[in-house]
Amino acid sequence: MKQQIPVEQAVGMVLPHDITEIVPGKCKGRAFRKGHVIRLEDVEHLRRLGKEHVYVLELTETEIHENEAALLLAAALVGCGVEYSDDVNEGKVSITAAHDGLLRINKEALFRFNLLGEVSCSTLHDCTPVKKGEQVAAVRLIPLVGERKLVAEAAAAAETAGKIVRVLPLPSIKAGLVITGSEVFHGRIEDKFEAVLRGKLTAFGSEVVRVGFAPDDAALIAVEIRLCLEAGAELIITSGGMSVDPDDVTRKGIRDAGAEDIVYGTPVLPGAMFLVGKIGSVPVIGLPACGMFHKITVFDLVLPRILTGEHLSREDVAAMGHGGLCRNCAICHYPVCNFGK
Repeated sequence: MKQQIPVEQAVGMVLPHDITEIVPGKCKGRAFRKGHVIRLEDVEHLRRLGKEHVYVLELTETEIHENEAALLLAAALVGCGVEYSDDVNEGKVSITAAHDGLLRINKEALFRFNLLGEVSCSTLHDCTPVKKGEQVAAVRLIPLVGERKLVAEAAAAAETAGKIVRVLPLPSIKAGLVITGSEVFHGRIEDKFEAVLRGKLTAFGSEVVRVGFAPDDAALIAVEIRLCLEAGAELIITSGGMSVDPDDVTRKGIRDAGAEDIVYGTPVLPGAMFLVGKIGSVPVIGLPACGMFHKITVFDLVLPRILTGEHLSREDVAAMGHGGLCRNCAICHYPVCNFGK
């Protein structure tokens, strides 16, 4: 039960919730923390915040305060690789990445959770690369006081779903690169692919164990792929030769090397002529020439997912069309943008 008390009569009382102060263009935060004992000098400050009254709470057995609810819900939502603090700020609990990795959200379970109405969980987009300590989600009870039964139902739903928010580590792997194209193989132009791919792999903590070069010859491309496998590569990346010209034979070379479960073509731009498959348990990627000219492509969306051990099906690739159009901004802010989301 909530009882309103005029603010001038509330001196000595304990605030049952945080009170927020907003300074336009400057800040938004707690002016008074839950548990604060109201002093005489606080009265005018509270009035400037629009508070002519404060609440005194008296909860029944069936009711729950927002802070207790937020902590219960956070415990039910978090899975591996994420953590949260007991510090409840304005009724919210922040969930952060416990290590660098790839954020995974059970989107259907999150939808069902939020459909309950008085509970709220907001997250970053699924499959977003995140850093240790970065906020990836926040959870709260929407009213100051809610029904304990509803909070228990929401927590149980999150638990049953097998946790809704996770951050998967990106293991360090050994990669083999096969740079295709007769113009590069014969030295007519300088290769630009190796440096780009090596940089992106290094950024995720992986290393390149072999770089092979092959002309536009499917048999020789297959040979270079096998040599990478013999060198211990746990991921094969080929570059170039993925278009429809007669000399673009990289796809055939990948097949000839033993690749299976091949998915060719994506609804992502840049990156429509991208290929992903497997040779045994080793993922193989066919990257079109866009990977050399564009800073961010479908490769950047797919690489961290593959590093976590995910095998992309045709359905997974088809789903990437929504949000799969890069805006090619003059200053790239990926992954803080809509691309791949």
